[in-house]
Amino acid sequence: MKPAYGLELIQTQKLVLTPELHQAIMILQMNVQELSALLLEEVETNPLLELAGHIAEKSYDDSPGDEEDWIAYFFDSSDLGLGGREARRSSGGLSDEWRPLDYAPVQPNTSIRGHLLSQLGVLHLTEKEQAIACFIIESIDDNGYLQATTEEIASATASTPEQVEAVLELIQRFDPPGVAARNLRECLKLQAEARGLGELVLQIIQHHLDDLAKGRYTKISQSTGTSLQQVLRARDAILGLEPKPGAAFSGGHVTFIVPDVAVRRLGDEFVVILNDSALLAIRWNPYYRKLLAAGEQDARNYLIKQMRRARFLLRSIEQRRLTISRVMEAIVERQRRFFMEGPGHLEPMTLKDIASRLDMHDSTVSRAVAGKYVDTPFGVFPCKMFFTPGVESRGQEVSQYNIKKLIEQMVRSEDPGNPLTDSQIAHALNRRGIDIARRTVAKYRSQLGIPPSNRRKKL
Repeated sequence: MKPAYGLELIQTQKLVLTPELHQAIMILQMNVQELSALLLEEVETNPLLELAGHIAEKSYDDSPGDEEDWIAYFFDSSDLGLGGREARRSSGGLSDEWRPLDYAPVQPNTSIRGHLLSQLGVLHLTEKEQAIACFIIESIDDNGYLQATTEEIASATASTPEQVEAVLELIQRFDPPGVAARNLRECLKLQAEARGLGELVLQIIQHHLDDLAKGRYTKISQSTGTSLQQVLRARDAILGLEPKPGAAFSGGHVTFIVPDVAVRRLGDEFVVILNDSALLAIRWNPYYRKLLAAGEQDARNYLIKQMRRARFLLRSIEQRRLTISRVMEAIVERQRRFFMEGPGHLEPMTLKDIASRLDMHDSTVSRAVAGKYVDTPFGVFPCKMFFTPGVESRGQEVSQYNIKKLIEQMVRSEDPGNPLTDSQIAHALNRRGIDIARRTVAKYRSQLGIPPSNRRKKL
């Protein structure tokens, strides 16, 4: 039988991800800062919306129907215990614990280039040397490393490589030590020379830096003709150097965390408070509101589309609020010991545990906590931290978070001259009833950023 083309009508069911549903999913997994950026973008593109100085300034006298009432409900937030600023001020019964965090503006630090230029200003240089020095300083990145070659600087400043090297040597004596280096080896060498750390340290930096990083202390000792104790002292001195001398002056890449939700204790109960005050306050634009009511037909049709778009956006945000609130309340109920006694009492918990309790899908819970932080009585923690699988311990499960904390405590209290190996840590945990393998300890130690025992050894 020959194959042939034909038409056939088949009825099937499948899920279609509409643009509105995609937007709702995207909004759910946004944190409060990303959501504020989305609201600002919407205000810039939707003429019906505008920024409000304070939430209490919004009026809803001649509103265009249910949409305005819905936005008022969105900004009210009274159902979750968090209202606008004016509402909180007028409610004398609320204690300070109920108020969201206020974040003072952070003053930017002086950049590394500004710090170097201020030192350059006190030197007496020729016009040519001044031009070379300024070009070198502007070619230094935020970590303090020179990103241009000597030939490139010489070509850009119409000078010779010898002149560039002379000025570069001068700048490399500036504060902080190690600045304007072209690589890590040169950076450490400049700092060691400035501190007078000795010939052995300089020799290791120049010829044995890779061996030092891999803990080959015996090889270094044999190559340099020194004792192992001297090599370990030199290693400790090198570890005290700063591999990124300009990082302390670069404040542009500092990330500040704004919690999406706070958990406050009132007596024996815990209250979940969403940080809605971090969101932008928006309201209807009065001019376009009038056009929507009595404008030309074409303008009204356009504004109606924009009104529906804004309404769905705000409904998605409200749904996000309710979902995050429900998920966080379930987390607090499950992790009550954590909020009562501290991080050392974190219980094993998975996404499925919360999803089954709330009759949600696991992916919904995952999106609700992704990239979000919670302000607790013991500090600010990522919401994802509460979801850790357990390890068997005397018939009960112990959270991986608690096991990592135990490993940190053991390493912190170990003998520096005889640090604990992964096997010894595993045996110590086994004696406490925690059934864990050596390779699992090695994995947790690596996740904690703790080097192996041969690299932790000190005199």
